Amino acid sequence: MFGIQEIDISGLEKMRSEGKIKLIDVRSEGEVARGYIEGAEHIPMHLIPLKVSELCADTPTVFYCQSGARSGQVTAFLSQQGFRNVMNLQGGIMAWMRSGQMLATPA
Repeated sequence: MFGIQEIDISGLEKMRSEGKIKLIDVRSEGEVARGYIEGAEHIPMHLIPLKVSELCADTPTVFYCQSGARSGQVTAFLSQQGFRNVMNLQGGIMAWMRSGQMLATPA
């Protein structure tokens, strides 16, 4: 997506192994119920504007959705709010699954 920082699966895995990021799933409850990336926090896209004050602008944060479109919009919105360490996961959770990664499921 133009004008926002994006990260691919290998970049995400590298940052996760170094413990340097926060991962946020912006999909709906129903989508998350089918599986999510382990360690992700769930904040539905429509709640992001209400939760801006709870996000740390200094912590590198990766957002993802199903395909990367909604999370790209979230990343663009937060960039406009002054966040500089926000990234969109290219291809979203579909790219995650295509890369052979596993999904966690709610208990």
